[in-house]
Amino acid sequence: MGPGFDDRPSERASGQWRVTRREALAAIGGATLASSIGASRTATDPGRDAPVRIRVYPGTVPPQARLRYGLDALHRDWPAPFRDALAAIDSAFEQVLAYARDRARLESLEISVERGAPIRFPPSTTPLSVDAVLPSLETLLERFRERLRNRDALTGRACHVFLRWSPLNFRVGYGGTLAPNSITGERDAGDGDGGDAQTVANVGATEVWDSRAVTRNMAIHETIHTFLPDDIVAAIGDAYCDHELGTAVRTDEVTLEISPIATAYAGPDRIGGGTRFHGTGCCDRNRFYRHDGTDGIENWSYTTDLSEATCEGVTRYLERRFDS
Repeated sequence: MGPGFDDRPSERASGQWRVTRREALAAIGGATLASSIGASRTATDPGRDAPVRIRVYPGTVPPQARLRYGLDALHRDWPAPFRDALAAIDSAFEQVLAYARDRARLESLEISVERGAPIRFPPSTTPLSVDAVLPSLETLLERFRERLRNRDALTGRACHVFLRWSPLNFRVGYGGTLAPNSITGERDAGDGDGGDAQTVANVGATEVWDSRAVTRNMAIHETIHTFLPDDIVAAIGDAYCDHELGTAVRTDEVTLEISPIATAYAGPDRIGGGTRFHGTGCCDRNRFYRHDGTDGIENWSYTTDLSEATCEGVTRYLERRFDS
C-alpha cells in the first residue's frame, strides 16, 4: 500500500493478540536456571501525568554464551546483546515521540525506557516438568509476572520487557506476549494488577540463529506489540495485524530492508526466509504498509527505523490511553 492513513473504523471486534512463535526448531537440552533472585524495586502510584515506563530486564546468560562477548561479559548482567536490545527499544520510542511532536501531538507525554533488575528463576521454585526445562511462552510470562508482583513493580502504565537467553527453546521462539497482559495500560475488569503489559524477547535465539541486527529489531518488535491494540491497527490503511504496519523496501535489485514490526514476517514462509525462522500467525504481504516483493532477493538487511504507519499506530494509542 502507499503512504497515507485511512481513518475508517475497525470492521472487526478487538481480539486477543496472536503470539509470535517459531516452532520450526527441534530442541534438545534445557534452559539455564539461575539460583538467585534480582533485587526488588518498589513501584509508586504513578498518577495521570507520570511517564509511561518501559522497563527492560536481563535474564540469565550461561557463562559459555557470555564468552562470545569477551571476558568482561562474565561479570556483568548486561552483555553486549542485551545492551544493544535496550538501546534499540529506547531509540524506537524516541522515533515515536519525534514523529508525534512533528505533528503537534503528545507534546506533554514522557516515555521512560529504563533498566530493570535481573530476573532469575531459582530451580527450587520450579516443579520438575517439561516446563522446568523448556518453558512455554505462557509459563515464562507467568513466572515473569510473579517476579514483578513480588517486587511491587506493577504501576498500571508500564511495559515490562524480559530479555531471555533460550536459543534452543522452540516453545518461546523469538518471543511474544499474551493476553490479558499484552497491551500497555489496558486493564481487564477484576484484574487486580492489570494495566502493565509484559513481553519476552528471546535474544539468545536471534543471536545464535540470526544476527545482532535481528536482535535489535526483534527487541523493538516484541515491545511495540504492546502499544498496538487491534482496533488501532485495523484503522490504519489495509492492515489486519500489526506486522502489516511494517515495511520491506528494496535497496537494490537483490536486497530487501526490513523494519522492526515486519521482522520475521516480511520474507517467504520457510526456514531462511529473511530470519532463520518465519513468524506464524497473521500477516499478508499484500497488506503491508510497503512491501516491494521477494522475487530475486538474495540479501536481507534490517533497519531499526520504524515505518510511518507503526509510528502513527503507537501515537494513536498513546493519545487515547495516556494523553487525553
